[in-house]
Amino acid sequence: MISDYFKYSLDAIWHKGIRSWLTMLGVFVGIATIVSLISLGQGMEDSMNQQFEMMGSDIIMVMPGAGLYGGVGESTSKITEEDKKVIEQVRGVELAGGMISKVAKVEYKGEIKYTLSSGLPTDKAQKIIEDMQQVRLKAGRKFNPQDTYSVIIGSRVAEGEFFSKKVDVGDKIVINGRNFKVIGTLESIGSKHDDEGLWFPLETAKELFNTDEYMTIMARAKDNYNPSDVAEDIKEKLRKHRNVKKGEEDFTVQTSEELMESIGVILQAVNWFLIGIAAISLIVGGIGIMNTMYTSVLERTKEIGLMKAVGARNSDITTLFLIESGVVGLTGGLIGCFIGILFSKSVELLAEKALASSALLKAHISIELILGALLLSFLVGCISGVLPARQAAELKPVDALRYE
Repeated sequence: MISDYFKYSLDAIWHKGIRSWLTMLGVFVGIATIVSLISLGQGMEDSMNQQFEMMGSDIIMVMPGAGLYGGVGESTSKITEEDKKVIEQVRGVELAGGMISKVAKVEYKGEIKYTLSSGLPTDKAQKIIEDMQQVRLKAGRKFNPQDTYSVIIGSRVAEGEFFSKKVDVGDKIVINGRNFKVIGTLESIGSKHDDEGLWFPLETAKELFNTDEYMTIMARAKDNYNPSDVAEDIKEKLRKHRNVKKGEEDFTVQTSEELMESIGVILQAVNWFLIGIAAISLIVGGIGIMNTMYTSVLERTKEIGLMKAVGARNSDITTLFLIESGVVGLTGGLIGCFIGILFSKSVELLAEKALASSALLKAHISIELILGALLLSFLVGCISGVLPARQAAELKPVDALRYE
């Protein structure tokens, strides 16, 4: 019986031709938007979770001002070597290391470029920065405490994608007017911005950029210590050292887990906002389905009268029109899912070319997402068909048969 309803509905949709496709337009635009946004958002969240898992959950970051989320006007505070010494004395801190990053003028074989250059500690704390920044050596060696004007270059610099020529271990490059020797190259970190970066010893960076201010200090909590508790102790010690009250801190202390949660909340908020906009398309699509079904009731009034005359009940008529409107929504959903998958994969490929990596923006398309989108489109269709179906069911057979 139900299969007959679906067959009848498909025949009716097919015979409406272009009107059916126009009716589905709002549905598949909305579903395509939802599928593409959710798949890209989930893919980005998965990628970030993977990155944070690789970094480890025991990392604590100390940043000036409001940290990563601070505005331009909040960057007047400083994090210096004195702050690092205070952090190292906190109970539960295993290691602490600072990092300086600034844009530098780089020259190689007469070609001049500008890129982000970072100073790293050359002691044991170097490992913390490497883990947090996902720095992995591909060729050459790491820094040792005796290094001064030595540099490790990103993968794009080494492969000739930054300068017009490749840069190898042992080559000389000029950074802010100083000669540096390349001692190592890095594996791809995952973004064009990072893979065009330069890394040299921290003390050299202080001299080169004429600063003792750290962009960030990263600390690692000891085993059997809760990173959140250690972070609170760091806050307390820094408040005393900097003579600031609680709630008036001119610095930010954040664990890697807290950072991951903060970014996750922002991503979810953006996703829900965009999905809310996409829902407007579904509402428009639902109104279109309702309008088409009302027209269909008028066009098939005699047909409804004949069905009732041969014994069809009101519930049969209602079910028939509900299924037909649901199938219209479902068909639009199928098209929308296809378009959404195509769009999200296209964005993934474009991001891979732009960022030189697919790790940062990868579409995550799950069977649950597709089934949920199809169910939503079917429900939108059914709900939109409730009033037209009721109108069709309430037609009296005699009046319906006499309708011209």
